[in-house]
Amino acid sequence: MAISTADLSAVEVMVNVAALMNDPAYTDYTFMAVLPYLNMAIEELNEHLEEANVAITNRLSEPIVVYPGEDKILNPPIDIIEIQEVGERTRGQNVAYTPLPRREFPDILPQTGSLSYWVYFGQRLLFNPNGANETKEVQLKYTCKPIRRVKDAEGVIGSSNANSFLSFKTAALCAQFIGEDSQRAGILNEQAEMALERIIGISNKGRQQIMTRHRPFRAGYKSRGY
Repeated sequence: MAISTADLSAVEVMVNVAALMNDPAYTDYTFMAVLPYLNMAIEELNEHLEEANVAITNRLSEPIVVYPGEDKILNPPIDIIEIQEVGERTRGQNVAYTPLPRREFPDILPQTGSLSYWVYFGQRLLFNPNGANETKEVQLKYTCKPIRRVKDAEGVIGSSNANSFLSFKTAALCAQFIGEDSQRAGILNEQAEMALERIIGISNKGRQQIMTRHRPFRAGYKSRGY
């Protein structure tokens, strides 16, 4: 991976925020006061990483067994934001997964040895309503939220490379909405933007040798080859 997944704790970011706000005693910028703004910054960072298709947003599921006649997976991985591709193979065969085409809505087709297509509909992964006539293994390639929201200062966020962005962005939000200091907020937002550029730049540098088709992050448009 291009971005380190070493653990980063919320308290590390909050200490930085207090320093950036010239409040080392945590008089105004207590952990409790800063926490909601940290989670806002985490959500913004996740959106930026997903949109830029940064490597740590990509996940590969464990094989999921689909028995003959079954037409759905009711409980796909809980961290799915967008499914990129769905592949199938006959259970027990040690071969590459064959990508299934995607459809917007399910349609009844004759039963064959394939699940025919996939539809992500209502948080369910659907196939041809007739299913396949043999047991299949399905593997998902999908986009997830790589940076975790936290409930308290001891919470673990995730990637250590997020530290700079989250520190500056959280401090900017605190400056704007707690300190009501737009000038300081503007300076901190500029620093956050530069930190974000570094994160995405590091990821892109690590993926320069990977052959891929880049498409905008929109439902149905992300693609990776099997």
